[in-house]
Amino acid sequence: MHKTRIDLPEKSRRKLVDLLNARLADAIDLKLAAKHAHWNVKGPHFISLHELFDGLAGALDAPIDEMAERITALGGTADGTIGLVARRTSLDPYPAEIVSGAGHVEALANAVAVFGGGVRKGIGQAGKLGDEGTADLLTGLSQEIDKQLWLLEAHQQAES
Repeated sequence: MHKTRIDLPEKSRRKLVDLLNARLADAIDLKLAAKHAHWNVKGPHFISLHELFDGLAGALDAPIDEMAERITALGGTADGTIGLVARRTSLDPYPAEIVSGAGHVEALANAVAVFGGGVRKGIGQAGKLGDEGTADLLTGLSQEIDKQLWLLEAHQQAES
């Protein structure tokens, strides 16, 4: 841990750095899965899904940067290399063989839901560690990821 004047105990900061690095790995993994879907989607709804998947990837840019910067502010090191992300992510491997729009929507919706659950769990953990700043960061991310899940699930819902 690097020195900082942030007034949280080092033990708490270590736990927060670990928590944030876990969510950072998931976010980077999810962003890359969304880009994979963006590049490889095929079918009659190509353009709308191509843009939807790119929007999901883009929506993760700022939160990824914010989590990484929060990690370093707390005195930690942000684990952002592809090797570290691959070892740390809690998301299932993205099925690379998918080409259909419906298949990508289903796979991404599943991944977004798992990611959102981890983020929500992290909010409570950060609060218990006395770090309302990290809890607030994760709360904003939770709202954004729930919105992204809604956009994906809307493609799966039948018209009334």
